[in-house]
Amino acid sequence: MFFYDVDGGFILSNKQVCAFLGDDASPEVMRPTIDIIDSMHLGIDFHYPSVGPDAAKTTGSLFPEQSKQAIDEADATLFGSTSGDSTAALFYLRWGKQTFANVRPSQWLPGYASPMAYPEGIDFVIVRENLEDLYLGLEGDLEDLAALNYYSRHARASLEDLGPGKYAIKAITERGSERVIRHSFELARRRDNKRKVTVTCKYNMLSTADGLFLETAKRVANDYPDIAFEHFIVDDFLCRMIAQPEELDVIVTPNLYGDILSDGAAGMMGGLGLAPSGCYGDDYAYFESAHGTAPDIAGQNIINPTATLLSAAMMLDYLNLEEAAGRLRGAIRSVYSGGRTLPRDQGGTASTDAFCEAVRSLL
Repeated sequence: MFFYDVDGGFILSNKQVCAFLGDDASPEVMRPTIDIIDSMHLGIDFHYPSVGPDAAKTTGSLFPEQSKQAIDEADATLFGSTSGDSTAALFYLRWGKQTFANVRPSQWLPGYASPMAYPEGIDFVIVRENLEDLYLGLEGDLEDLAALNYYSRHARASLEDLGPGKYAIKAITERGSERVIRHSFELARRRDNKRKVTVTCKYNMLSTADGLFLETAKRVANDYPDIAFEHFIVDDFLCRMIAQPEELDVIVTPNLYGDILSDGAAGMMGGLGLAPSGCYGDDYAYFESAHGTAPDIAGQNIINPTATLLSAAMMLDYLNLEEAAGRLRGAIRSVYSGGRTLPRDQGGTASTDAFCEAVRSLL
């Protein structure tokens, strides 16, 4: 949002948001979500940068410079799930904009088809480091590392002894760890729930890489004496997350563990169709549902829009439109608690459009 000097005074411009509709069934939830936001008259202008084959036809590039500029000039981005065509834009939103914290809330609502016997205690947030770990995609042939003479103290063998194969590098940096951990402590303060941060990784086996993540967390925790701090080995933590979700508040973890744990948490709620996410940097954020593009149901108007709607609510919070975000969440909660217009993956018969219209009618 920008302020402009007009005749000695100031006027407030609209918020600018880039929207990428995504692939397969994703546009079927993105379009009605944007329509709902527009119907709330919040002063948000949506822009639709061109990416993928359509962009290549007119510009010669799958991700042209003007699309990158549109992201840079926007206040935030709402991103639809992609199966390939929008990948270049997604990579720019992550690494180009340095959105290092992937925040995935898990909160059960009455009406969600949870498989848990007592889902009422599910109300926590997993913060996944978004740029490092195995996400860097540094892979290759084991023979390329032979000259380094690596020796596994666990296997008591050299890489050469292992024979032909592949490798993937897990990279954990102190800077990357500190900023996502500090983001998590600040989030625990803002949530003002249990005011607790839980760190989980595999520091018993990966004492150097995951050990750095844990030691960084211990150091950062000293700056937040008002926030409780605990840590668990990731396999132990998974059992605790399922058995005692009511004990959790904010969980922070390296990338791969966070990817797996957050999908598991979505399953505890009732499925990925309920799982929103936001990716935050120091001065930018983008928002997307945690699920994929659902190609198997594309064009059928049955994909659950809840994750996208809740991701949009997270975006409204980020744009300092907290009251509107609360209204949107309240409308979603009311539709589920009413039980008459439930999506098909939650045991109902409502189409995507019917669910969105039910939400809109309550705003």
